[in-house]
Amino acid sequence: MIVAGGRMFSLEDFAELLFNGKSLTLDTTAVEKVEASYRFLQHFSKEKLIYGINTGFGPMAQYKISEDRILELQYNLIRSHSSGSGAVLPALLGKAVMIARLNSLMQGHSGVHPELVELLKEMINNDITPCIYEHGGVGASGDLVQLAHLALSLIGEGEVLHEGKMYPTAEIFKKFNLKPASIHIREGLAVLNGTSAMTGIGMLNVLGAKKLLNWSIMLSAMTNEIVEAYDDHFSHELNIVKHHKGQNRVAAMMRDVLKGSKMIRSRSEHLYRADNIQQEVFEDKVQEYYSLRCITQVLGPVYDTIVHAERIVVDEFNSVNDNPVVDHENHNIFHGGNFHGDYISLEMDKLKTTITKLSMLSERQLNYLLNNKLNQKFPPFVNLGVLGLNFGMQGMQFTATSTVAENQTLSFPMSVHSIPNNNDNQDIVSMGCNGALMTRKVINNSFEVLAIQLMTIVQAIDYLQCVPRLSPATKAVYQSVRQVFPKFVEDSPRYKELEKVVTYLQKTDTTALSGTTLQESKTTAVH
Repeated sequence: MIVAGGRMFSLEDFAELLFNGKSLTLDTTAVEKVEASYRFLQHFSKEKLIYGINTGFGPMAQYKISEDRILELQYNLIRSHSSGSGAVLPALLGKAVMIARLNSLMQGHSGVHPELVELLKEMINNDITPCIYEHGGVGASGDLVQLAHLALSLIGEGEVLHEGKMYPTAEIFKKFNLKPASIHIREGLAVLNGTSAMTGIGMLNVLGAKKLLNWSIMLSAMTNEIVEAYDDHFSHELNIVKHHKGQNRVAAMMRDVLKGSKMIRSRSEHLYRADNIQQEVFEDKVQEYYSLRCITQVLGPVYDTIVHAERIVVDEFNSVNDNPVVDHENHNIFHGGNFHGDYISLEMDKLKTTITKLSMLSERQLNYLLNNKLNQKFPPFVNLGVLGLNFGMQGMQFTATSTVAENQTLSFPMSVHSIPNNNDNQDIVSMGCNGALMTRKVINNSFEVLAIQLMTIVQAIDYLQCVPRLSPATKAVYQSVRQVFPKFVEDSPRYKELEKVVTYLQKTDTTALSGTTLQESKTTAVH
């Protein structure tokens, strides 16, 4: 059981709820704080002008709302802003958004009635997910449109996803005996006005990025292994003189993965021999191509970026990010812009750029394996059939190249693409939810690219018949992936096998196969 409220909610907690079937419970003391905030607002708001309670919203805040219409105001806000378009977010993303919104409200600074957080908890635990559309919020007054669709389901309207199907919310609420939330004071604004859509998706992105990095290190190590590269470029001695934590962590992970390999070569044993100096032209490359030799320098910054992104996104996840902030302990209400999403938007831009670079590294390693003129080791396209008649991995390379190109285009930063709107009230915006969704696309794309690289690697291993010479860790990966992708010689459609290998990468923990882990200590689950 995962507890919300009264503590820092971690990335592991988040992953346990989304992937490992854990249920959510609410901390009793935190619920009492939620109620105290509500009671204070109920009393404090009488005969005072408070934004979003007895005023309109945004540029309409100059208009006072009469006492008899303040509840209608909240319903109008929810219904009018339920105006998203495009695809409905998958249930996994919708659930992530709900968890993020609940955790923000559980901080007890939003003035909502406790029934709201109780209903959110029940929906999360029963996998009832609001239909949230991908296009909408600009991430400045929060994810207004995305969160409006969440609010719409909370009041029993709109549609929800359950067990893979879309239903009217009222139908599912009736099935589970759930009562729609009522508007008491500002429940509409409190749900809409926040960063929880971009933050929930951002948490998923961090988890996906960590898994991708683990796999990229694994596949980079395997690529070096099967081409019998030298070991000094991931040695402790070479990397320690560069003072970046990520670079040294990646190098250490590569050493762990390749421990016991009978294929990785020592430069001193092979190139420092006296007989080599007599040669005029060396058959062996003295140094490998950059995509093999500079892995720690390329993936090290990816590691550091992910670590920083995790800290920022988790901090936002545990923050109060609506407006105004209800401070019942100091008996005041503070107006400002905690709903502004630049913390998440900037991190998503950095994250998608580094993951794009990761996919570019994978594509270059793939190209090296497929181009016999470069590797001088494998047949063209690692073709195990008849050259000219069969095609091996040739067709799949097009998919990898095309997908990396899409990643490169998607890497344009959303955080600097501000467009003023809302009668110029929102004159500088974050576009954070757009950025988070684009980052999600880049991450999913990158799993496809790495899947094609892995398929090529295991085909190359079978060409070399080198399984006994692999390290224990890489041998375990080879044997595991061959369960879902058998060796092939003859040509046949590969798209279904590609889909299986993508799923394999997304669901398989490299730690279980190799004993390596992204973190230096067990602090975060990877999904």
